[in-house]
Amino acid sequence: MEKIGTGNLLKMKGELSEHEPVSYSLPMDDKLYPLNNYLGKKIKLSWEEKIFDIYDGKEIKKSYGQGYSYHNLMTLARCDTCIVKPELCHYHKGTCREPEWGETHCFIPHYIYLSVTSGLKIGITRETQVPTRWIDQGAVFALPILKVADRKTSGLIEVEIAKEFADKTNWRSMIKGEYPEVDLEEARDNIFENYGDLLDDADADDVEENVLEIKYPILEIPTKFKSLSFDKMKDIEGTLLGIKGQYLILDIGVLNIRKHNGYRVSLFAKE
Repeated sequence: MEKIGTGNLLKMKGELSEHEPVSYSLPMDDKLYPLNNYLGKKIKLSWEEKIFDIYDGKEIKKSYGQGYSYHNLMTLARCDTCIVKPELCHYHKGTCREPEWGETHCFIPHYIYLSVTSGLKIGITRETQVPTRWIDQGAVFALPILKVADRKTSGLIEVEIAKEFADKTNWRSMIKGEYPEVDLEEARDNIFENYGDLLDDADADDVEENVLEIKYPILEIPTKFKSLSFDKMKDIEGTLLGIKGQYLILDIGVLNIRKHNGYRVSLFAKE
């Protein structure tokens, strides 16, 4: 096998182009390695048994929160509980871990959206993360429905509507492409009708956009597959059958790249 490159892993970057599958690149250090070129070919990812914090670059023994040291997990605003549960935002109490970071990341426009991954899902994302958020989740259809001024407001809306709609993804079903038929526009209209008072109080703007369909570079899905991890296998080698969300789909199993942020890895491929 030919060595393609070495570096610290970061989550894959996906680019959309009309009527074409997502084009994926693997960031390692300051370089991007196109992955679609290796579909159907043997690849190997070899972990060098080193992990580096994705915030400050320091070597760490164990990764927390998808790429951070324990210290940074406990001190950075981007690792706080309110990032996962925005309705718990405590900026107004003066207790934000990094007020300036919060102002630039949380006090900007956010979308509430509907998507289809393993089922109908409601979620939120920063305006700047469209369509990246949907690609990272492996959504096959996505529809932004509302726009609000900040993250906390989007979280308050999401938590109420999520009582009716799921906000979780079954990763196995997502990879297999198993999902029910869903009319996202009808679901949007039902939300507008059923949650009108909530949306008015939140000063939410309706978003009138078409459903976005996202296709992924997949040759084949194994009938059975397991989750792969460098913590259990130093070398992960197999034929690359597809890429979806943040998963490499190999004939021996699937590897969640984002879970291994900061792992120092060498990439090999057979031409």
